[in-house]
Amino acid sequence: MFFDWAAQPFFTVIITFIFGPYFVASLGPDKVAGQTAWANAATVAGLVIALTAPLAGALSDAVGGNKRFICALSIVQIASLAMLWHAAPGSGYFWPAVMIVFATIAAELSVVFNDAMLPRLVERGAISRISNDAWGLGYLGGMIFLVLFLLFVSADPDTGLTILGRPPVFGLSAAEGEPARLAGPLAALWYLVFLMPMILLTPDSIKAGGAGRRLGGGLADFLSTLLSLRRRPALFRFFIARMLYMDGLNGLLILGGAFAASMFGWSITEIGIYGMILNVAAIFGCFVAARLSRRVSAGRVVIVTLSMLIAATFGVVSTSVDATLFGAIPLLPAHGGLFSSGAEKAFLLYGVIIGLAFGPVQAGSRAFLAVAVDASEAGRFFGLFSLTGRMTSFMATAGFALLTSWTGSPNIGMASLLVFLVAGLALFVPATVAVSDGRS
Repeated sequence: MFFDWAAQPFFTVIITFIFGPYFVASLGPDKVAGQTAWANAATVAGLVIALTAPLAGALSDAVGGNKRFICALSIVQIASLAMLWHAAPGSGYFWPAVMIVFATIAAELSVVFNDAMLPRLVERGAISRISNDAWGLGYLGGMIFLVLFLLFVSADPDTGLTILGRPPVFGLSAAEGEPARLAGPLAALWYLVFLMPMILLTPDSIKAGGAGRRLGGGLADFLSTLLSLRRRPALFRFFIARMLYMDGLNGLLILGGAFAASMFGWSITEIGIYGMILNVAAIFGCFVAARLSRRVSAGRVVIVTLSMLIAATFGVVSTSVDATLFGAIPLLPAHGGLFSSGAEKAFLLYGVIIGLAFGPVQAGSRAFLAVAVDASEAGRFFGLFSLTGRMTSFMATAGFALLTSWTGSPNIGMASLLVFLVAGLALFVPATVAVSDGRS
């Protein structure tokens, strides 16, 4: 469970709320070009993850010793995050994007090795609860990191002061983007420190025999796993559905902060507070889902939370600076202060709904698969789980980049994400019928 605590600040602070918006707004000539470059980096990372996740799953099943692979990947992730300090304003997109790609690949492959341990370590009836609690613990860690960052590091570019009214620690210059740049090394340090309990205390197993021969056998087992999906139609539907709705969800998480920065001109502080609100909602959503797991299956949790995501994304797409629901509800203009316009308040409401849903939909998906497969095949299936979560993720981010660049409208770009969420829900519902963990 502490793995999620250690890993989450990368996704919360670097990808979504602090460094991502800074990348979009400050590293190049204009925000549309920044959004396009950020989406392209996510697309490249998604393609590489799609190709390497099955290998990670095969390694897990065939060779074992998952913690060794997590340690090796952590070196890549920590080094890449530390290099973000050099992403000064106006320095260009290329090298920061390369570091983000490396860090994302390492982070996502580490998740494959971690998740593959779940069916071996946790009893079947407790998998959904543990999965949701761990996800909630991760969001709590991400929120604590974000709160500390906003209180002591992030500064308003105009005043040079944090929200406490004090200069940022270490004499950081907001005009030079140093608070946002320091987020990378700080996230690397957090990951290094809090990964240790999992590395030192969690049981692991290394399988005897030649690693090369075992890996070859593991890859053959992975191919046979793919072929076996013809005899397991519910799992096949689940993987196709997850491929679609995770494309939409990843796009929503990766691009949401940048979308708000573009539409409302939010500073890092405002985006950070928005991130805190989403994280509080996510923690609450995960812990509620964990408690409900005693009575409700993981599949039902996924259906409800996907429906919430669709409704909230529709709301985001329909919001302009002076109205929501495509002009049906006019909203008051800004009158000074944080989130003072009606459109910003509407965006916050939709964000809370997204926050309540996006943790349980991911934890529920992990639990759904862990219940449906045996521990001996978990690595292969979680490699496929990561593959289908990333295999076409370039479609959501690339679709956003293409439509935003073509039309100049982030709203139209965000609308492409609805297609993936709706199609995923439509395919997931039939899969829940055949896979049950004994709850109604």
